[in-house]
Amino acid sequence: MLDCLTLPHGVLQLPAFLPDATLGVVRGVDSADLEAVGVQAVVMNTFHLMQHPGSSTIQALGGLHAMSGWPHPIVTDSGGFQAYSLIRQNARYGTLTNDGIVVKPDGANRKFQLTPEKCVQLQVSYGADVVMCLDDCTHVDDPPEVQQLSVQRTVAWAKRCRAEFDRLMEQKQLAPPDRPLLFAVVQGGGSPDLRRACADALLAIGFDGYGFGGWPLDAEGQLVDEMLAYTRELIPAHQPMHGLGIGHPANVTASIQLGYTIFDCALPTRDARRGRLYAYAGEGQPTTRHNEWFRFLYIGDDKYIKDPRPLDETCDCLACRRYSRGYLRHLLRANETAFQRLATIHNLRFMARLMAQLGR
Repeated sequence: MLDCLTLPHGVLQLPAFLPDATLGVVRGVDSADLEAVGVQAVVMNTFHLMQHPGSSTIQALGGLHAMSGWPHPIVTDSGGFQAYSLIRQNARYGTLTNDGIVVKPDGANRKFQLTPEKCVQLQVSYGADVVMCLDDCTHVDDPPEVQQLSVQRTVAWAKRCRAEFDRLMEQKQLAPPDRPLLFAVVQGGGSPDLRRACADALLAIGFDGYGFGGWPLDAEGQLVDEMLAYTRELIPAHQPMHGLGIGHPANVTASIQLGYTIFDCALPTRDARRGRLYAYAGEGQPTTRHNEWFRFLYIGDDKYIKDPRPLDETCDCLACRRYSRGYLRHLLRANETAFQRLATIHNLRFMARLMAQLGR
């Protein structure tokens, strides 16, 4: 299994958790905060960025790295999942065809089209370190015929993404160290046969890494660990696997044990803003079978009103070094923006420490 990825903007030590900087920023913190807590890379979203601030603005500001003040690796999501989610919510928002995705979100004055070629063109123009192929995402409960169509489209789109990516690299004449990596996404829902068919077809095309496509949780909110394990086995161990959308500490830990090494999710930062903070508990070690090694602190609870302790005695983040649970509860209750920053810093530091511990 790989222990690192060498990317144009630095080396990504594995395993790695990447917070979602959807619109070019991790909500509540800045790039210096991310560096201070040990974040190595972030994920930004093509679908949202092409709308706000817009591709011409991003290019005028020097690309995503210069625009956001983040000099380290950036992975750009293709935007397929977000477009699919919007259309699934209401068909009036757009259409999905064999050629790609057309959407018109609320408030937009024009339609936005994502073809496999345009998806790659945008990500390369933004200066991404890892480019994700456009894929046809499905819901965990979608019927077999929908899952099969998803695999067919995902493979066909991956071929087109690969061809466009190679054309752009040839056009730009980038040396290998300066080239971004290209990842494809394995779809297939809950069907082992479809997962295998998708993985085999993508491996035949050839990519630098692969992602687990589709929602990683079942209808009860439990990790689909059997399908995650099966899909990981389909991809050679020396190639990195991205657990897209996996962010719960227990699920990340379990997925690392299955062989996944890259993760991104909005959960830790969203939890932070809402007052659910992460802390190590006791002397336990991260394990796939038991979750006693960590706990959630619902910092808005009354029991923390006069609590002088830090969030986590073992944590070295700014929130734990300087502030008490009682003070952080006060900031949350007072709706102070300082709480969002400090809480986000803490949860991201927890995830960075967890990655370092599991990578030993």
